[in-house]
Amino acid sequence: MSARDPEARLRIVHRLRRAQGQLAAVIAAVDEGKPCRDVVTQLAAVSKALDRAGVVLISNAMQECLAGPEAPDQGDKLTLDEFEKLFLMLA
Repeated sequence: MSARDPEARLRIVHRLRRAQGQLAAVIAAVDEGKPCRDVVTQLAAVSKALDRAGVVLISNAMQECLAGPEAPDQGDKLTLDEFEKLFLMLA
């Protein structure tokens, strides 16, 4: 993740913090013996928040890659194969 897009970084951190809060709710629900339906609903929310954070990360990397060869972070560029593997990891 490049420092060139602080707005994207903030969006990702926000999503990860949301997932962290939702995971705390899952743990509390299990500790309190809440019904399975409640636990699974919260768990699905955590999963979705993490997936969305991953999509934003990959999207930002793609935008940087398409910015052209003059971009300063040449060592951080991803190949098409790496992009595909990253997307498949979220599938």
